[in-house]
Amino acid sequence: MTPTENRLLELLAQAVRGPRREGLFALWLVCRVAEGVLLEPPVGDRAHRRRVAALEQRLSSLTLPTPLRRALAGALVELREPRAASAAAALAQLVAPAREGAGTEAAQAVAEAAARAKMIAAGRP
Repeated sequence: MTPTENRLLELLAQAVRGPRREGLFALWLVCRVAEGVLLEPPVGDRAHRRRVAALEQRLSSLTLPTPLRRALAGALVELREPRAASAAAALAQLVAPAREGAGTEAAQAVAEAAARAKMIAAGRP
């Protein structure tokens, strides 16, 4: 697991039930799929398509704050392409809504993941 996934899981364990907790869970799910593209070797195309479809299905049943729900819909569109640049874009667009819907610490974790993804997309590990 990545540092972002670990941090989001810690925050999830501390959160009480409700939209904030479900927002943290949604962010964790999206980070898992986005960071799967960044692995060496990356997840295969077919497996990635299945992961995105499963993610989309799982997110549909969560009660999320409106800004986060909108941002997640946009992130799903970006994640359909199994490229590091798409993963970076998906994560970057979640930072501000994550701050609103899940808190500052969650937004920082997502921002760090987005920065790592941008570096990998640019060819610098």
